[in-house]
Amino acid sequence: MDSKFLTIGLPSGSLMEPTIALFAKAGYSISGSSRSYRPSVDDPELRIRLLRAQEISRYIEHGYLDCGITGYDWVQENASDIREIVKLPYSKATSNPTRWVLVVPENSPIQTTRDLEGKRVATEAVGITKRFFEKAGVNAEVEFSWGATEVKVPDLVDAIVDITETGSSLRANKLRIVDTLMESYPALYSNHSAWGDEWKRGKIERISLLLRGALAARDLVGLKMNMPEPNLKKLLEALPALRNPTVSPLAQPGWVAIETVIEEKIVREMIPSLKILGAEGIIEYPLNKVVY
Repeated sequence: MDSKFLTIGLPSGSLMEPTIALFAKAGYSISGSSRSYRPSVDDPELRIRLLRAQEISRYIEHGYLDCGITGYDWVQENASDIREIVKLPYSKATSNPTRWVLVVPENSPIQTTRDLEGKRVATEAVGITKRFFEKAGVNAEVEFSWGATEVKVPDLVDAIVDITETGSSLRANKLRIVDTLMESYPALYSNHSAWGDEWKRGKIERISLLLRGALAARDLVGLKMNMPEPNLKKLLEALPALRNPTVSPLAQPGWVAIETVIEEKIVREMIPSLKILGAEGIIEYPLNKVVY
C-alpha cells in the first residue's frame, strides 16, 4: 500500500452521521458518505472506507485498513489483535456508552443470570455472550440473531442480549434488563504494522489529536466581553465559573477585554449577571476544537 495514503475505516449505519459530524469539527469534510463505500474527503492523504462497525476491527487486524473507528464491543466480539489509539466518547444519540444487556420480557420469571441455566438466548454478539455465561458458570444455549432480536422473546427464545444506549426501545417493547454484559465506546484503532510505519503513525496521531480536540469542544463555547477594569475583581469573585480568563487592556483607558471558554449549559444563567456587573459587548461563539 502506498505509504503516502492512510486508509481509515469509518462505521456506516447509526454511527455514520455522528462520526462524519465529528470529523467535520476536527477539520475533515467527508462527502458522498450516505451513498458510497468510498466517500471523498478533502485530505489527499486519506482514503475513507465506510463499513459496518461489526467488520472494521477484522479489516484493521488483517491490514486491509490502516486504522478505523469502531466500538470496543466489536473488537472484543471479533477478538481482534489491534492497537487502541484513543477512546472517543460519542454515540448515535448521546455521549453515554452503549451497553450490551441481558433482557427478558417484563413478566418473565427470570430474575438473575443464573436463571438462564439450560435456556435459549439470541444475540448478534455471540462471542461476548458465550464468554459472559461461561464466566458466570451458566450453561445457556446462545444462538446468532440476524436482527429484530427484541421480537424473539418469549416465543422463540427465553432471553436476548441486545445493545442499548438509552433503554427507550427496550421499555417500548416491554422488556426488562437482567444484567449488563459490557459497556462500550467507539475508539480509534490501528493495525500494528501501520503503527510501526513512521509516516502512518504520525498521520494517525494527528487525526487522533484533532478528534480529541473536537470532542473536548463539544459542550463548550467561547465567551468574550469588555468591562471597566475596577469591576474585574468583583466579576471574578461573583462568577467563579469564569476560570482562568484571558484579560487584555483595551485602547480605551480603564477598560479590559475578557475572554474565556465555558460550559454552554451555564452561559444562559451567566450573561444577565455579567451585564449587571458592568460587562459590555458580550459575545458567545461556538468552538470546533479545544486542544489541551
